[in-house]
Amino acid sequence: MDRQIVAPVQPSRGALRPLGLDEVQITGGFWAGRQQVNGTASIPHCDHWETRVGWIDNFRRAAAGTLPEGRTGREFSDSDVYKMIEAMAWEVGRTGDPALEARIGELTALIGAVQEPDGYLNTRYGRPGQGARYSDLAWGHELYCYGHLLQAAVARLRTGHDDELVAIARRAADHVCEAFGPDGIAGVCGHAEIEVALVELARATGERRYLDQAALFVERRGHGTLPDIEFGREYYQDDMPVRKATVLRGHSVRALYLAAGAIDLAVDTDDGELLAAVEQQVRTALARRTYLTGGSGSHHQDEAFGDDYELPPDRAYCETCAGVGSVMVAWRLLLASGDVGWGDVAERALYNVVAASPAQDGRAFFYTNPLHKRVPGEPADPDEVSPRALSRLRAPWFEVSCCPTNVARTVAQLAAYLATASDDGIQLHQYAPARIATTLGDGSPVGLEVRTRYPDEGTVTVRVTHAPARAWEIALRIPAWATGATLDGEPVEGPVARVRRVFAVGDEVTLHLPVRPRVTLPDDRIDAVRGCVAVEKGPVVLCVESTDLPDGLQVDQVRLDLSGPVADDPAGAVALGVRVRQPDDAWPYRGATASAVGEPFALHLVPYHSWANRGPSTMRVWVPVG
Repeated sequence: MDRQIVAPVQPSRGALRPLGLDEVQITGGFWAGRQQVNGTASIPHCDHWETRVGWIDNFRRAAAGTLPEGRTGREFSDSDVYKMIEAMAWEVGRTGDPALEARIGELTALIGAVQEPDGYLNTRYGRPGQGARYSDLAWGHELYCYGHLLQAAVARLRTGHDDELVAIARRAADHVCEAFGPDGIAGVCGHAEIEVALVELARATGERRYLDQAALFVERRGHGTLPDIEFGREYYQDDMPVRKATVLRGHSVRALYLAAGAIDLAVDTDDGELLAAVEQQVRTALARRTYLTGGSGSHHQDEAFGDDYELPPDRAYCETCAGVGSVMVAWRLLLASGDVGWGDVAERALYNVVAASPAQDGRAFFYTNPLHKRVPGEPADPDEVSPRALSRLRAPWFEVSCCPTNVARTVAQLAAYLATASDDGIQLHQYAPARIATTLGDGSPVGLEVRTRYPDEGTVTVRVTHAPARAWEIALRIPAWATGATLDGEPVEGPVARVRRVFAVGDEVTLHLPVRPRVTLPDDRIDAVRGCVAVEKGPVVLCVESTDLPDGLQVDQVRLDLSGPVADDPAGAVALGVRVRQPDDAWPYRGATASAVGEPFALHLVPYHSWANRGPSTMRVWVPVG
């Protein structure tokens, strides 16, 4: 490429330096296939539906002066147009797609025609017959929409395009600083997002006032500026200051977006106290409020984290956007601290939430990601909009379609999460076939080629393609599950395998991770899955799907017998299963008599991210032992 493409997250300081999409390219395997489907199917699919349901036409109506008549979508529908543009921007940066580049220009022209002279931009508020500007900060999402506009503009800047979209976003950001600055409205948005966007725009433009405004929003949060509601102010993290909170709580996506913004702010202002507070909140949530898949949110009614260890698999909400938020937070903490363990957190959410959402063809999505489905879902009508919480199979579009565009923008920029650099080496955090070319601190060019079939197999071969005539280091993350990992045949201790020497072009190092099925037990305090086990294989959580069960069995009629082996299988794993015959009585309780158990059979387990691609089915991750 003839222009520098900067990483999506570009902190001003930190332990590790992120690499841009011109420095890392995924060349094959699991994620390359998904990137190809994302670029050729998912992004055009989002454009088709946003056009069909009228969210793009909202901008035309606003420019023509005909609103509010005919406006479609929820109050935050503008944000999904912006997220789609961000996905297009990263895809153009990745592939140079001229059709997407032209489409960005068309959408930018529509959006620019709506912006007010003072920078205000929204299709839901501010006109006769609509609510006044900022009249409903709790639910209006005006600042949230700005956040996604700003992030789309950052994507343009970081892929080498200082264009009209960037100018629109800067005018909007300047307006926010005027309206909500020290002498302006002393409030916050009910949905965090503007914070992380303002910091990234400050980084991309060098404009300090955007960083200062992000600081104002973070420090104002938690002082009761938003109204108390049935879910409490913790729903939008307005119940206590960010620095005082000890765990992520409330609406999962809001909490994770706020955490990402606070981490960015803390890093760029060298605020160790704020960084430590947020890191502790995240660690506590991981220890007590996170599903095995890396999903967040055990409440449907408020899309929220539950109490500690409240993790029912069949009522898991685990919104796809929360999985994206988890990746955002983990990556920022990794860059700030250099702790490669955050790569484990990102990997879990990527393989088991983000990858689970889109169908194989990229044209239907899960909004929620439960770990147990008791009833086979009805296939979604490909021409109808689906209610998000009622979808039992992937649906083409939702009344609230934040998740499809969130997946699209994440997959398009995914190469940027594979590796980092330091003054003296390259660190690999996620494993995929890839090419890496960057420079060390002294400007020396270095290059690597990564070959692997991960996550299906655990061998990762790294070949040196460029090297200085001095010693430097290649570091490889060892996942926490990878007991018995080896590097060039030697056992590896600890979370990182390091090789430091003078490398010659053509030198190779080979990491072997033991990708094989393993049985996972839950913490006893997770009441909902006591007496159950799960099976994982490498970074992938497996599940039992009724499609693979004999004789019309459903997953609630199966137990896993641990007296037999859990064997590897190309599709996942095979264990010893037994059928349970439950009496169909009028009263679902009985004395201490055992259920009748039938003949054993081979119980096949498949990757959770693949479930429901073969039609309606029941499914469970946690399987009773018996």
